[in-house]
Amino acid sequence: MNRQNTIIIMPVYNEEQVVREVIGDIKKYFEKIICVNDGSTDNSSNEIIGSKVILIEHPINLGAGAATQTGIDYAIQNPDYQYFITIDADGQHNIKDAVNMLDYLKKHKLDIVFGSRFIGNVENIGKIKRIFLKTAALFSYKTTKIKLTDPHIGLRVFNREFAENLKLTLPDFTHASEVIRRVKEGHYNYAEFPVTITYSDYSKSKGQSMMNAINITIDLFLDRISKK
Repeated sequence: MNRQNTIIIMPVYNEEQVVREVIGDIKKYFEKIICVNDGSTDNSSNEIIGSKVILIEHPINLGAGAATQTGIDYAIQNPDYQYFITIDADGQHNIKDAVNMLDYLKKHKLDIVFGSRFIGNVENIGKIKRIFLKTAALFSYKTTKIKLTDPHIGLRVFNREFAENLKLTLPDFTHASEVIRRVKEGHYNYAEFPVTITYSDYSKSKGQSMMNAINITIDLFLDRISKK
């Protein structure tokens, strides 16, 4: 299947050890890739340059939400891109899942498809992290009435209309909540798709997965309080 009208958007922060390998895996299926180096303090930038993809640099770390929006802002300037895929840079996602999600979105004429590790498969997840993510999913449903089993996953596929209207303003991993609000506000057609997430020794050693879960929960709570 021709995927020339599809663009991958990948925020990157201190992933020098794996980012070139992740890009190589993506290139097996998708040619167009934007990496947003979000103020990395390691050698991520040079690793990305060596991979010959589009590189956008943030001079300081702004967070996954800001990096995702930067990539979208760049991509929508090109009218040839009709489908957009966001993916994490640490290797926890399987690019074959993104291919299947894209096919599913097109087949069912959806605006956005969310990956879900909880209707798919998740490997090496800690018990506490699982509880945090499921709690965040419940909280998200209570505030938006959009029912998703895994709303804070980074693997998503969406069409151009959704991309043009997304306009993320929350900088960190809480931007996932904004994505869901856009679905509700725009009455977009959405679905979840089973995917596999693998937490490697590498990703666990960085300590990001647990901190992200905690930050998501806290930020969601503060966001809810601010709207009262």
